[in-house]
Parts: sequence; C-alpha cells; structure tokens
Amino acid sequence: MSVSRRAFLVSGLAGGAALLSGARSVPPSPAEPEAPGGYATMPGVRPPALKARRLGPTEDGLLFLAPFRGTGSADALVVDDTGEPVWIHPSEQLITDLRVQTFEGEPVLTYWEGERRAGGHGAGTGVLLGRDYRRVAEVRTGNGVRGDFHEFTLTDRGTALIIAYPQVTADLRPIGGPRAGHVLDNRVQEIDVRTGKVLLDWSALDHIDIAETRAALTKDADGTKGKAFDPVHVNSVQDDGDRLLLSARNTCALYSLDRRTGAIRWRLGGRRGDFALGGGAAFAWQHDARRRPDGTITLFDNHIAEAGDGPSRGLVLRVDEERRTADLVREFADGRTYGQYMGNMQVLPGGNVLVGWGSTPAMTEFAADGRAVLEITGIGNGSYRAYRAAWSGRPAAPPEVAVTPLPGDRMRVQVSWNGATGVARWRFITGSARRPVVAKTVRRTGFETAVILARSPDVTAEALAADGAVLGRARSRGV
Repeated sequence: MSVSRRAFLVSGLAGGAALLSGARSVPPSPAEPEAPGGYATMPGVRPPALKARRLGPTEDGLLFLAPFRGTGSADALVVDDTGEPVWIHPSEQLITDLRVQTFEGEPVLTYWEGERRAGGHGAGTGVLLGRDYRRVAEVRTGNGVRGDFHEFTLTDRGTALIIAYPQVTADLRPIGGPRAGHVLDNRVQEIDVRTGKVLLDWSALDHIDIAETRAALTKDADGTKGKAFDPVHVNSVQDDGDRLLLSARNTCALYSLDRRTGAIRWRLGGRRGDFALGGGAAFAWQHDARRRPDGTITLFDNHIAEAGDGPSRGLVLRVDEERRTADLVREFADGRTYGQYMGNMQVLPGGNVLVGWGSTPAMTEFAADGRAVLEITGIGNGSYRAYRAAWSGRPAAPPEVAVTPLPGDRMRVQVSWNGATGVARWRFITGSARRPVVAKTVRRTGFETAVILARSPDVTAEALAADGAVLGRARSRGV
C-alpha cells in the first residue's frame, strides 16, 4: 500500500456528500463574546474532533468508540452519526472495547479499563454499567493473573471471557532464541460475573507450539530478561457452543478449542492451518474473529505487519469443517485504508457492516453490497474497536448547568446531560421559586445546548422528551 495515514485522512473524505461534524450547539452571535474552549458544563473536557461524512442510509443506533488520547489513556465515547457526543467518560487510564452487551436479560454498557503495558497488552478490569451509568459489576481475572484489554465478552450464562498475558519461560530455540526464554503466555479465562469464580482457565502455550509464531524476535523482544517475546498474542475470544473461537495475531491463525478438554480442534490460517483457503480468503495479523448464526466467520484482516504493506479489510468466510475448506463470501474495504494493529468488524442487524480501522483513527459503515455509507475520521490516535448499537440511557446524575453573565443584563445558559438519549428539548425557567417564569424552550442541538436569557438570580433547566414529559432537571444560581 502506498497511501499514508495522513493521505487517507485527506483522500478518504473526497466525494460529493456534505461534511457533517460535531460542532458547538448554538454559536453565539457576532455581538456576543465567545465562550471559552471546551464544554462549560464539563470543565476540562473538549469536544472530540470527529469528522463525519454520510454517503448513504445507515442503520439505527449510536456509535461506540474509545479514542486514544496518548500512549496510556483513552476515553469512552458514544456519538451519533454526525460525530456529536451523547456520552463522554474521560479516563486517565486506558479504556477499550466500549460496547452494548446483555447481562441477566438487560442491556449494559461494557468496557475494559486499566493500565497499558509495553508490548501491546495491559492489566485491568472489565466494567458493566446500567442504563443509569452506575456500575452493575466489575470483572477481574483470577489465579494470579491480570485481565488484558483485548477482550471482554459476556455470555448468555452470566459469565465473561477475558484474556491475560502473564510472563513465563519457554524454550525459544526453535525460532533462534534462548532455551529459557522470557515469553508472554495467553490465558483465556471464563469468569462468573456475580461471584468472580474462575470457571475455565486455558493456556495458549500448553497447546500452541512456539514454532507456529509468525512474529520475529527483535532487539526489544528477544526473549531475554526484560525483553519478553509474544509468540501468540490472542486478541479475541468468542463463545461457540461447546467450543471457543480464538484469534491469535502473532500466529496469523484462528483456533477452535474444545471447552471441556482445551484441545485445539482445528486451525484456520497460520503455519499449520487445517483448511484449504479459497481465492481471497488468506488473512494475516488479524483481529476480532466471530462466528455468525449462519455458520460463517467474520474477522478484521489487518493483512499487514508494517505500514505501507497493503490495505486492511473486513472478511466473511464460509468454513466447511468436514471438507476442511474456507472460502471468501465477501470483503469490506476501500482498497487503501489499513489498520496496522487493532481493528474490528461488526455485522449489523439490517445487513450493514461496521469496520473500525484500529490504529488508523477512522471507522466506516458499509452497506451489504460493500458501498461505504458513513465515514468518521479524527478518532483520537485510533480506537481498539468501534461498534454500532441501540442504547437508551437515563443518567442517575442530574443535568449540568453553567451560567455566564453577558453585557446588557443578559446571561448565557449552557446545559448538558451526559449520557441521556431521550432529550428532545430543553425548557429554561427563571425568576424565583414563588414566581417561576418559563423563559425559553429550545430544541436540543447537541451535547451542550446554549441559550441567551435575561438575567435572573436562579435558572432551572428541564430536559423534555418528545412528548413533553420531564425527564430530568437541574437548578443553578443565575447572575
């Protein structure tokens, strides 16, 4: 591939569609002084610099991202199709895999949060939030290992699948390393969410030979002390009936595991693959392998080890386990965009497909025929995964109101309700408790809505649903 990340961000926005962006809610008139940068109602938090281009009909739901702010931190972010935020959760830690899942029959918002460690892994905790954004549960791995950020998947049994990357020793002589080399094992655990009990604990190095790796020993990861080598790098796990489906980036293979014995039933791809791959079905350095209800397997084919080696794509593969064949059903790509690392593919309920480009800070929604219908760029320094899902949130915390005095006995009132999804309008009430006056009712115009009102010692902002019902309110001292 000859297109750089910067070139993608320019050329990827070419075309005739209108550019949509997450802009401020109500721009002040030229006569009004500008509000300071960032959100008045969330001091220290600036709007994400997302750029959205709609090219066709998208599916329903909101978009779920975790943009990297730096090497060790990422925020949780829910936005609409214009890139306007609905929920912002700043974190000084790393957040990955923000999405909607189901727990005990109810939708929950889940993510992983913790410490990013050198070598592309981490140590932290899985988090479940209810519709009110309060914590329902936290999930930690057991048996002396810390949960890694690559996977946090809930099952319909009330359990969670999580990966861990403990350091162990192994014989690296088959690939030119030391006899007692320092390596990262990959443990896959199934945890009961309510009790924390470890129900399954699988070790990759008990079943996958070091010689299967496609990764090379390097100066910084040669297997000596302090320079652990990562031969397998499991990055997704899915419940698959009596089996588990794993993706391992550094062997460039998928594995089907027997849940009861831990034995590998088959390998798809890699050095020891059990399947003949049809035209266009070969993949490499992949992420996010998922079994679909129709039996096909989807994955994000990074396809490259280094930037410039070639474009990435989302793949749908038809896998015949009896005949041991795997054929390409469809791919979703633009032929130029790549994710050097990270990334995912999500098949949506109506047939559209969402591709998160991982380390390239962008996501694309495709129609079922492969046409791009939505592009969003500017996702920080990339997002481990990107999703679309239905989500209805009613925060336990009340709305936030900020009041700024203006010349001429006026005031600017700004209001937001972080995470609320049902707000159609805002009603502003001024005056005293004994003599309240409805000063203005306006349409919600974004994460933070602003109005100019006559000065008042008190102001109340009421969040209204489309039918006029009051969803929440907040009172603030006026000026």
